[in-house]
Amino acid sequence: MSQTDIPVYGNHISGKETPARDGRRFVSINPTTGSDWGYFAESGAAEVDQAVESAHASLSRGPWSELSPTRRGRLLMKWGEAIAANADRIGRIETGQNGKLLAEMGAQARVVVDWLYYFGGLADKIEGSVIPLDRTSVLNYTLREPLGVVGVIVPWNSPTFITVEWAAPALAAGNAVVIKPSEVTSASAIELARLAEEAGIPPGVVNVVTGGREAAEALVDHPLVAKIAFTGSEAAGKAIAARAGRRLASTTLELGGKSPNIVFGDANIDHAEVGLLAGIFAAAGQTCVAGSRAYIHESIYDRLVARLVRRAAAIKIGDPLLSDTQMGPLATKAQLAKTQSMVEQSLKEGAEILHGGKRPEIEGFPRGFFFEPTIVHKAGRGNHLIKNEVFGPVLTVTPFRDEDEVVELANDSRFGLAAGVWTLDIKRGHRMARRLQCGTVWLNTYRAVAYNSPFGGYKESGIGRQNGIESIHQFLQTKSVWCELSDQVQDPFVLRT
Repeated sequence: MSQTDIPVYGNHISGKETPARDGRRFVSINPTTGSDWGYFAESGAAEVDQAVESAHASLSRGPWSELSPTRRGRLLMKWGEAIAANADRIGRIETGQNGKLLAEMGAQARVVVDWLYYFGGLADKIEGSVIPLDRTSVLNYTLREPLGVVGVIVPWNSPTFITVEWAAPALAAGNAVVIKPSEVTSASAIELARLAEEAGIPPGVVNVVTGGREAAEALVDHPLVAKIAFTGSEAAGKAIAARAGRRLASTTLELGGKSPNIVFGDANIDHAEVGLLAGIFAAAGQTCVAGSRAYIHESIYDRLVARLVRRAAAIKIGDPLLSDTQMGPLATKAQLAKTQSMVEQSLKEGAEILHGGKRPEIEGFPRGFFFEPTIVHKAGRGNHLIKNEVFGPVLTVTPFRDEDEVVELANDSRFGLAAGVWTLDIKRGHRMARRLQCGTVWLNTYRAVAYNSPFGGYKESGIGRQNGIESIHQFLQTKSVWCELSDQVQDPFVLRT
C-alpha cells in the first residue's frame, strides 16, 4: 500500500465526517506487515462534546425519541441487514487493523444481524406495570424510559461484534450512542455508523469519535453522558467506573479473564483436546474468555499434554487474509512485547516451556507481530502467568487430583469471567457449574455465545451483563407515576371529628 493509498478517516458526528478541530490525527498499524494502515482524527474534549451534543439533540429535539418503539426496532433490523451485506468488506478492514483471521472477522460481521434482529424485536416489548396499591383510589404505574446518551468504549479484538453487543440494546431501549473505538481498530466503527444511516437510523443517533485516552476520559466525564458501556482490561474498567462514579453516571463493564479449562479423567479426550486448543489459540489468545489455564486430571495429564504440544507445533501461522492460515499476529507491538515479557517472567519464577515462547520467522512478513503458540508447565499457583491475563497465545497446563482441588485452583483468581469443564459425568458437570465462581460455565464446549443468553463476569471480570433481556434493562430507568382518581378532597389540615 503506497502512502497515497492509506485511508484517512474523520469522526462521524451528526451523519457527517468531521476532522479533529486542531487537525490532529494518529496512525494505525497493520500488525501483519508492520506498515501504516490508516489515519484517524485524534479527538479531545471539543470533538467529544460535539458528538454528545449531537446524540442529545436526537433525543431532546430530534426524531429518534419521537419514533415508536416498533419503528425503532425495524430500523435496527435494517441496520443488521446492511452490516451483513457488507460483512466481507468490514472483515477485511478489521483484519488489516488487528491481524485476526479474516474468516473470524467476517463471521462476526455476518452474525451481528442476529443481535440486531433480537434487540430490534425487544424494542416494543419494554413494558411498565400497574402496582396494586392498598389505596384503591390511586392508579400507580411504572414507565421504563431510556437513560439518554450512552458512551460506548470498545476494544480492538472484536470491534464490530462488541460494538453491536453494546449498541443494540442501548438503541432498542431508546438511547442514542457515542462510540469511542480502540485506536487500533477505529475504521469499522465509522463504517458501522455510516451503514446505520443508510438503513434509516437518523443522523446523530450513532456517533463515533476516534482517539486515545483523552477522548475516552472526555466521554466518561461529559455531563450529558448518562452511562458508559465498556469492554477492556480490568485496570481500565476500574478507572472508568471510578471516574464515572464522581458524577454518579452508571457503568456496565465487561473486563478481563483468566479462565480455567478443566478436563476430568473421564472426558472425551478428542473433544477436550480441540476445546483446549481452540479456547486459547483461536484468535491468538486475544479474547477475554481465552481458556488460558488448563487443569488436566493426573490420570490423562501426560497423554493429553503431549497431544496439545504436537497440535500446537502444527498450527500454521501467517497472513490472516489467507484461508489456510490458522493463527495471525498479535494486534500491536505493545501486546507482543507484553506477551514476551510475561512468558519470560514466568520462566524466572520456575515455569518451563513445552512449546513456543518466541517470535517465529514468517516468510514475507519480517515486521509482523507474530508469536508462537506457547504451552507452559510447572507454573505454580503464584506464578505470573497463572495470576495475570496475557491476551496472547499462551497456555499453562497443570495436573490435579480431584474435584475439590481443581475447584480451589480454578477459583483462586481475581477474575471470574468464564470456565470450561470437560466430563461425561453429568452430575459432576452440574456440580462444577455451581461451584465455579464465574459468569459463564461451558460443559463439554467452549467459547459459545448467543444474543439471547446473558454474558458477563464475577469479581474483577466486570459489572452487569451483555446479551439477553437482562442487558436491555441496564439501559433503562424506571419512573413511578401516581394518579388520584377520586373526587374527594383529602385535606390533611382539616380536622375531622
